[in-house]
Amino acid sequence: MFMKKKILFVCLGNICRSPAAEGVMRHLIEERGLNDLFEIDSAGILSYHQGELPDSRMRAHAARRGYNLIHRSRPVKTDDFEVFDLIIGMDDRNIDDLRERAPSLEACDKIHRMIDFCTRMQADHVPDPYYGGAQGFEYVLDILEDACDGLLTSLTPDN
Repeated sequence: MFMKKKILFVCLGNICRSPAAEGVMRHLIEERGLNDLFEIDSAGILSYHQGELPDSRMRAHAARRGYNLIHRSRPVKTDDFEVFDLIIGMDDRNIDDLRERAPSLEACDKIHRMIDFCTRMQADHVPDPYYGGAQGFEYVLDILEDACDGLLTSLTPDN
């Protein structure tokens, strides 16, 4: 029997990469009829944008691909390490920050890099598109689509 998996995606401010990962993953889960098997959320290392919707440019690029990003930014909380089965960072700095905040070794074991789930794309991290142009947002979505598909496939080998 498959236990419900709880996944938290994390980036710096929770307004570009992690809410996009959340949106892509929710879309893939819904497409495959797996809604009852997963709980998906996202958070940021920092709380600068707490309560805000994702960056308008990320929302626009995501919408063109069929993703509706409605998450409100929130910071990572200590409780997240207990609640979630997987905590997935977008870059090595996010990973380092998460490890520093992890309350236990068991919590550290839940932390993974987003790119480790890529099956088609070669990337060493999911870059922050905030200070770049349209190509940066598209590139991030390309990576996230690949990585989310790889993650979902790794968690549901029978689907």
